[in-house]
Parts: sequence; C-alpha cells; structure tokens
Amino acid sequence: MSDEYEETYEEGEELTAEELFEQRRAEIEERFEEKGYFRRIRDMFSGLSQPKSSREYKLARTELQRLAAPLVAILLPLLGVIVLIVVTAVSGQAKSVINVDIARATEEETQLEEPPEPEVEPEIPPDQEVDIQVDTPTLATPTDVSTPTQQPSAEPVSVKPAEQDSVAIIKSPVTMSNIVGSRTPGMIGKFTSGGGNYGDPNTEAAVLKALRWLKKTQTGSGCWPGPISNTGLAVLTYLAHGETPQSKEFGFTVENALQYLVNAQFTDKSGLCRFKGTDGNEYAFLIVTYALCEAYGMTKNPNVKDTALKALQRIVDNQSPTGGWDYKINKTSTRDDMSFEGWALQAVKAGKLAGLHPDGLEECIKKAIKCLKTRNFNKIGFNYVAGGGATGLTATGCLCMQLLGYGDQPEVSASLDTMRAWLPVFEGKPGLKAGGPCPGAWPQYYCYYAAQCKYQAGMKEGALPADLKTWQEWNAEMKKVYPKTIITLPEKIEGPDGKMHAMGYWKKSGSGDDTMATCLCALQLMVYYRYLPTSQTKAGKIDRDSSGDGKGRSSQKTRKEEVDIDVDI
Repeated sequence: MSDEYEETYEEGEELTAEELFEQRRAEIEERFEEKGYFRRIRDMFSGLSQPKSSREYKLARTELQRLAAPLVAILLPLLGVIVLIVVTAVSGQAKSVINVDIARATEEETQLEEPPEPEVEPEIPPDQEVDIQVDTPTLATPTDVSTPTQQPSAEPVSVKPAEQDSVAIIKSPVTMSNIVGSRTPGMIGKFTSGGGNYGDPNTEAAVLKALRWLKKTQTGSGCWPGPISNTGLAVLTYLAHGETPQSKEFGFTVENALQYLVNAQFTDKSGLCRFKGTDGNEYAFLIVTYALCEAYGMTKNPNVKDTALKALQRIVDNQSPTGGWDYKINKTSTRDDMSFEGWALQAVKAGKLAGLHPDGLEECIKKAIKCLKTRNFNKIGFNYVAGGGATGLTATGCLCMQLLGYGDQPEVSASLDTMRAWLPVFEGKPGLKAGGPCPGAWPQYYCYYAAQCKYQAGMKEGALPADLKTWQEWNAEMKKVYPKTIITLPEKIEGPDGKMHAMGYWKKSGSGDDTMATCLCALQLMVYYRYLPTSQTKAGKIDRDSSGDGKGRSSQKTRKEEVDIDVDI
C-alpha cells in the first residue's frame, strides 16, 4: 500500500478492512461519476473558495475553463432578451401629447347698439294707399323624373357621381358683428332658447316635426312628389338646419336627395343644361340650382360642384339684356319678372359664396343690381315686372339687394317702410292693401322673403330702431302663427336615439303643394340661424358703378358696409 493508503488506514483503524475498502471504492467511483452541468458549476464555485494552493482550487480553475463556453452561450442570449424587454417597456411608456384647441361658442348674447337716427331719411309718401297687384307665380302640373318634359341626349353631360358620403367636413361658422349665426346644434340651441329677437323651443319643435315628415315622405329614388323644385326646397330646408350627408338622423335623406338632383341633370339636343321633372316655366331649374350651390358650399363635394356650376352657367348666360330674368330663362325677354329674378339671384349669391365662378358672373351681378334699381323699383317698392305697380314682391327685391351687399341703398329703405305693417299670415286673400298683413293669395311665398329681409334689417349692426322694432313685431307674430298651424300627425317616426318622435307638415295655402308649403314655413322658422352660406355680404359684393349710369359713376351715396361677415369654408 501507498503511504496515503496507510495513513487513511491508520486514521480509520476503527474501520474494518472491508469497510475501508468500500469507502475507497466509493471515492474512486465518485471521481468517475458523470455530474450534471449545474452540479459542476456548484462544485466549481465551491473549489474557487478554497486556498489557491489547494488541490480543490486548482481543479475548480480547470473546471472553469471547461464550463466557460457553455456558460457564455447561455448568458449572452439571456442578456439580449432582458435588454429587449427593458427597451420595449421604456418605449411603451413614452406618450405623445397632442394639444387640441377647441373653439367654443360664446354663451353671451351681445346687445345690439342703436345708433342715432341718420340725418336724411328716404321720403316716402305719407299714408299712401296702394293697391297690391299680385301675380302669383305658378308651377306646372307636377311631373315625376321618370317622365321628363325634355328627354336627355344619348350622351348626357353630367358624370354619374360617386356616393355623397365622400363629402368633406368644413368649418361653418358665419360671424357677423354682434351676431354669431351658425348651423351647428349649439348655436341652433342658443338661437331657439327664447328671446324677442330669436326663436324658442316651440319654433324649433315645429321645424323638427317638418324635417321628420319630409324624411318620411321622401320617395325611394330620393325625390319628393311633385316637380323637382320640391326636392330642391327640401334640400334647402335640411341645409338650413345644418344637415349634410354626414348627419346622424337625416344624413341618408340628404345624401339620396343630392344624388337625385345630380343625376337629374342632362343636356338637351340644343346643348342646353336642364333638369328632369322641372315645371313649365323653369322655376324649378332656379330652385334646384340654388340648392346645389348651397350644398356645395357646405359639403365641397366635387360631384355637386360640377352639377351646380353647369346650372349656374346657364342662369348667367341667359340673363336678359336689361339685367333681369323671365320665364323659361329666356334671355331675349325684357319682362324682368321679379319673382323669377328672386330665385335666380339667390342661386347666384349662393354660388358665389360657395366659390363657384362661372364665366361672366361679376358682370351678371352688376347688371342685376342696375335692373333692380332702375327697372323693378318704383317709389315705394319693387314691381312684379318692369314698369308695373308695387306688389308683394317688394320683399323679394329688398332681400336680393341685401344679399348682394346693397342693403344700405334708398330702394331698400323705402321697401322696408312699405312693409312696416306687414305681419305673417298663414291664409291670405287677394287684393290686400300695402298697410295690411303680408299680401297675396299665397302668403307663404311672400312671407318667405319678408321674414328674411326684416331680419336682415332689424338684426344688422347699427340697425335703425324702427327696423329692430319691425323685426320684433314680425317675429312675435311668426312664433305664434306657425307652431299653431302645423298639422301634427298621430303617427310617429323613430329617431337615431331609438325613441319615437312626432311628425308634422303645413298644408298648402294657395298655389304649390304641402311639401312646398312645409319647406317655406320651416325656412322662415330657421331664419335665426340659417344665414349660412347665403348671408355673406362680402361674397356677393361687386363694384358700386353698377348702381350708377353705366360710366363708373355711382348715383347713390354709400354708407358703412351693413354687415361684416367672415366665413371659413
């Protein structure tokens, strides 16, 4: 035996030789035992803690060299995973902050300042009794688009557009000095919350009944029964309430109606732009053009733009040599029909405001103003036709001058004086005197214009006390008449809130039909906030030389711009 063996034996002399042999055999077998990786690491660290001169330390260093490669292969991927987790967690906590500025409508109702009376007032014949000659414009027997009076050519001009749900959303506040008008729910609520100058919950409830009745009575093709002018008026009514193809409750109705109007345009064999389903005198053409121009101003839909621009170009091209318009948009006639001219100029105004500029538009407006001042106006109001007597269409000529930026002219002042005593009525009688209620056998047609021009005069910056008082008297009566005369149906319609809502309509009084009467009445009850886009004076402003002698000299002194409006479209 070796010395080592002998020493062990001597130290373990209490063991038998057989036990000692087993112990030594176990030690030898332990040296050949295949240890696991983590067991070897444990033994390695245990050996490294021993004195450097010891056998265990030397074996541990050798083991470290053997285990280094596997250890690195494990630690490096693990370290990479940890780094990725930390980086992801840190980057996920980084948040971008977006600052949003929200414009809020002021809740204060600004008081209008009343300036001193001007030194010179237009001279109006005192207590003059004037018989009103009413030549009520009539529409032909209603025709449906499926049976047009003019058949389209084989190659219609209008391109069949995409659906209207691609319209752009734009800002639409109209800001007047001391007055903020906007077709938004907040501003509508403000202007119908009560007050002598505005509407109230009853007027707005009547408007909503009418909008829901129109929704119910719209046909599957997107139009309303009767001539296509009814569809144009319905679109104007929805737009007045701020409804577009993106509106929650009425969006689908407006979308279908606009699509119908766009598709109804065609070019006849002579190359003339027309609409299917118009009336015989083509009032409908003017009304539909007006609706499309206003729709483009509120939606910026390119399909609506193309259709509106073509229609507007026909109106401009077919103005009479004397500056007016006549039935069938006949450019050779010098009859200068004030009723026909009223719808033409509303379309021209809306088109200009929407950014549509057909060739000759500026010259067209100049000629129209000159015609209004020199041919349609007599001493106290506007004639039905050039050279005729003053009629209920005094309000029509008055509004046209206001919309085109000439509300400060003597013709407007004289017309407002003539209309002082006019009050809204639902049923009319022919032959009414100038000092009575709104004249005419078809009062809604005249009240439509009177409500607007009285509101314009009474609520403008620097309004004369008399004009403000006249508007307040008109408004007080209007708020009584129309909510009381609307026919509320027992049937209700479901709204987007899942609740059932009332529907109602105004029955026709005189010419037209229930759809037209309903639209004209509803438009009057929305005068408080409707002035978008057709109220902007700047958009319709033209050189004052048109009101003079044709040589650049103005025949009237001008006062301060009556309305200062900024529009962001």
